[in-house]
Amino acid sequence: MDKKKLMLLIVALVVAAGTAFAARSMFVGASAPRAEAVAVQPKGPKVLVAQRALPVGTIITADAISFQDWPTGLVKDAYFIDGEADMNKLLGTVVRFPVTAGEPVTQGALVAPGDRGFLAAALGPGMRAVTISVSAKTGVGGFVFPGDRVDLMLTQQVKGAESEPLNTTETILRNLRVLATDQTTDNEVVDGKTVVRAFRTVTLEVTPRIAEKIAVSEEIGELSLSLRSLADSHGEFERILASGEVAVPEGATREQEEKIMRQAMNRPIEGNTTYVTGGDVSRFQRSSRPASADERPAQGTTVAIAGNPGAPAAAAPVRSGPVVRVTRGKITTEEAVGTK
Repeated sequence: MDKKKLMLLIVALVVAAGTAFAARSMFVGASAPRAEAVAVQPKGPKVLVAQRALPVGTIITADAISFQDWPTGLVKDAYFIDGEADMNKLLGTVVRFPVTAGEPVTQGALVAPGDRGFLAAALGPGMRAVTISVSAKTGVGGFVFPGDRVDLMLTQQVKGAESEPLNTTETILRNLRVLATDQTTDNEVVDGKTVVRAFRTVTLEVTPRIAEKIAVSEEIGELSLSLRSLADSHGEFERILASGEVAVPEGATREQEEKIMRQAMNRPIEGNTTYVTGGDVSRFQRSSRPASADERPAQGTTVAIAGNPGAPAAAAPVRSGPVVRVTRGKITTEEAVGTK
């Protein structure tokens, strides 16, 4: 091979190699991602937002609100800003206007204790506030706080002509919301723990009719509080739903169902009371109401005892002293203790 052909071959190989290298560099450069500078957005201040829906009259607790990052351009003067607002001072305040979950809480939406209209703002529509006297024994030892739900029990002695009265305790009202203990509507927290303290009065949210019942009950006997569990709400709602007292419309959304449930759970319950007597606790106590002087027959008289349907009434002598009721079928008689 002459020198001319050899040189042409070498030049062709060099050109081919350069073309291949240039093509490889072009494809690799096209597939490699380009690093671009991204502007870091500065974080906005933290504002106070609702952790759940807060209807009118809700007493603010630590789990109801929290601070959350908020865009700087959307911060309003009425918002509570972290570092400027003290959350501890907001506990115990009452929601004046409804606040949805995740919505910033404004200063105008809360009313503090001592402010004009505070207690009226805490009350639901058509509700009233009543105050009862309690002690450490009748007030659950101080373990009742604003926002809790309680039942109300009435303890009394029913007296008659007989020497031994009837001791009884009856749960007369259920699911009453506690508005305040003494003049306090917030919970004192020290080192992350709620302080338990004694109080002498409790203010409750009730209907006008229940307010009348409580006023009469205080004259009849002694009122005591019974603290309700938070887990009672779901079971109570199912009972109310099954009884037909509350109707959930077909096609209701989840939000509508939750609203109906909250309204049902926030309503005080009266009627269908339960009770116990001294006889349920001790065999030496009465289990029936003692007869009054007008109701008790004179010594030696007789009373009619109902028999079977259609049968004539039988007469039984009235004896003094303790008696035992004996039921045989549909016939009930009273037998004096110690007789055969």
